[in-house]
Amino acid sequence: MTRLRIAVVTQAYHPAVGGVTEHVEGTTAALRARGHHVTVITSVHGRRNGDEPDVVRVGRNFTLLYNGADNNITLGLGLMGAMRRELARGAYDVVHVHCPLSPSLPMLAIRAARQPVVGTFHSVSDSNFVFRLFRSILNPYYRQLDHVIAVSEAARAEVLRNFPGPISIVPNGVDVARFRPGVAPLERYAGSIPNILYVGRFDPRKGLPELIEACGRLADGGLHFRLILVGDGRLRPLLTRLAHDRIPGRVAFEGQVPHSSLPQYYATADVFCSPARGSESFGLVLLEAMALGVPVVASDIPGYRTVLTNGSEGLLVPPRDPAALARALALLLGDPALRARLGSAGARTAAGYGWGRVAEELERIYYSVLPAPARDAERDAGRPIPETLSPV
Repeated sequence: MTRLRIAVVTQAYHPAVGGVTEHVEGTTAALRARGHHVTVITSVHGRRNGDEPDVVRVGRNFTLLYNGADNNITLGLGLMGAMRRELARGAYDVVHVHCPLSPSLPMLAIRAARQPVVGTFHSVSDSNFVFRLFRSILNPYYRQLDHVIAVSEAARAEVLRNFPGPISIVPNGVDVARFRPGVAPLERYAGSIPNILYVGRFDPRKGLPELIEACGRLADGGLHFRLILVGDGRLRPLLTRLAHDRIPGRVAFEGQVPHSSLPQYYATADVFCSPARGSESFGLVLLEAMALGVPVVASDIPGYRTVLTNGSEGLLVPPRDPAALARALALLLGDPALRARLGSAGARTAAGYGWGRVAEELERIYYSVLPAPARDAERDAGRPIPETLSPV
């Protein structure tokens, strides 16, 4: 099997948190485990902390609020020249660009690449305005993609509203070796008080005010619980005030925690809750909770229905509805047998989303876009390249 040299271009990468960062980290590790050389090309986020193996940083990252969330953009002098030099220096076989129509680093990589380019779309939006407004500018970049991927059916539908197919679905994944039943919970939150956990950014689209209001209704009904919030963001001051006014003494603001610590937080939860208002393409945090056997309460939105079936691994409720959210949380907090049943089903579902399987799908796509001699070599080695890929 030909070992590939792969450049992965992404504006979202550590220390930035989020689904794209986790996707890049998970897939690069799995591809390296399969013997490929993978270099991540990204921008400088905050202060640099020494050399990072197989990570190249160009330009500086800034965040802009768009679609109800902070989005990354890279700025700096000489970005195109730096990208061209790195893609030439690395002698890469394929360039994999995440969020390929986002300015600026992904689009610069598409322009600079002389190698086949694969693009993965991660997001959905409540508005089609930006794509429609800039379609004539974005079309040439889209046409340069040799293979287009979306992480879910919702993300694929978003792209197909504006650009032609075909588009493969290769979903997000989870590290099933670390996120698994049996992880020890955090001792400081052990005891008789049930824990409701949220993990994610404190962005407007995440629905955290609705979660605090729902928890206020639980408190009004006399239920005992603790709300653990893992993450940070621009809504932190607002959420602190809401928590103080509505459920004083019941909220633990943990801030950003190392990704290595997340399994313990999930293991501490009796219920995981993600009340996003919309614009979520895939429920990665849902998948992480499910992998540890934690039942989920989440918004009934297309991206979350990708991984969770209502009544099977968890409960789905209408977005922006604190009353419905409170009823679902109360139901699970009051029924240990139901929590156990949903948690077991979630662990079984999550087991099918290991990063190794995702990397295998990506590997097949990479071989399919190689120049003909390389594809022929793979076929001669007994590794057929399918023209149509099935979701993992």
